Amino acid sequence: MTLIAERPGPGAARPYRFPPVVRRAVAGGQVVAAHLPGQNLAVALLLLDAGAGREPVGKEGLGGVLAKALEEGTAQRDATAYALAIEALGTELVTGLDWDSFQVSVQVPVERLSAAVELLAEAVRTPRLDPADVRRVRDDEATALRIDWANPGPRADAVLRADLFGVENRWGRPLYGDPDTVAGLDVEDVTVFHSEWFIRPGTLIVVGDLDRIDLDALGATAFAGTGGGPVEKGGPIEVPLHGRRRILLVDRPGSVQSTLRLGHPSPHRAHPDYVPMTLAGTVLGGAFTSRLNHLLREVHGYTYGVRADFASSRRFGRFAVGSGVQNAVTAPALVEATGEISRTQLTGVTEDELAVARSWRAGQLSVELQSPRAIASALTTLVVHDLPDDYHARLRESLLSADVEQVSAAAAAHLHPESLTLVVEGDAAVIRDELVATGLGEVVDHAP
Repeated sequence: MTLIAERPGPGAARPYRFPPVVRRAVAGGQVVAAHLPGQNLAVALLLLDAGAGREPVGKEGLGGVLAKALEEGTAQRDATAYALAIEALGTELVTGLDWDSFQVSVQVPVERLSAAVELLAEAVRTPRLDPADVRRVRDDEATALRIDWANPGPRADAVLRADLFGVENRWGRPLYGDPDTVAGLDVEDVTVFHSEWFIRPGTLIVVGDLDRIDLDALGATAFAGTGGGPVEKGGPIEVPLHGRRRILLVDRPGSVQSTLRLGHPSPHRAHPDYVPMTLAGTVLGGAFTSRLNHLLREVHGYTYGVRADFASSRRFGRFAVGSGVQNAVTAPALVEATGEISRTQLTGVTEDELAVARSWRAGQLSVELQSPRAIASALTTLVVHDLPDDYHARLRESLLSADVEQVSAAAAAHLHPESLTLVVEGDAAVIRDELVATGLGEVVDHAP
């Protein structure tokens, strides 16, 4: 008996409408808000230009340590008193860090928003930063990183990033630092970073029923006691592509699997090709139905899964592929992945593939941008990347209207198979000769 299953076709994307955006200047800062009529939950998010890109080279991990240190009390209350105060409102501080920004947010019923923003501002502007607490948090973070880096993946990611962007640059080092850089931070590093970047007003993102929210009062609370002029964001970084492909072999003796990371630089987030580039990445490796996943998982059985995407920040981006395979198929998996990237760059996408990618990406907007937190995150995208207020309102149509010619042109322009860095973390003694035999590029042994 033969069982034949046909893959279902894409469904129609649900209707989608992003709420109107409200902007105003308050007390030296900016308030950016979205109105959700009748919504009883509200989110306030303080957005600071204090992302990992602001950390000095050699001091990677400052933002992560400072994020945890904010929970250790303030100038007004010790850690216990602060925890009791914020828990009494039924909320917690949620921190986030990326290359461009540091974010702290609260989500509460509308009637408690003012009190929650007051506590948020207290933690961000006047943290206690007791030396003993800072050292303990630092040590905890370093230990967590050591545990993480004992697993396959983080070293390969770090090697790829360093090769693409240069280890002499902050953006060529891990977002959260590594175990050694975090362990090497001292109390003064943390307090100086706070004084330089956390006393500036920033932007307050507010999402909720604005008919019941006083934006001016919230802004005055969030920006009280702040100062300092606007900082230079810097333009896109021109990252040169490598002139040749090569394989960086990171030895992991005794490993029965190889961790694969393939990549090259790509455009920044506000690039005009963002939508067609994203759709090209989705067809290639951004969904379970993608070319790479079909080829490596379903056709060859090399892996449980493989993913490829274009990730971008305010100043730079990168295209990357990630997967894990057994030692015996490391070389053929690398050959097949590189070949599929080349094929996509040369021949583009088909209408059937693009229809699935368009429907999925546009449909995500209907599903993902429903909660106040998700909409607050979308507003941060507008602020960080200087996008127009109607960007999200138009994004669905931009996704659905992208055609094969546009997406194929983006694949041709922004995929660079001959400039790929191929990082393989695995047992070098077992896999090195087969990697050399692939002819994909020079094999360079990379020190752990």
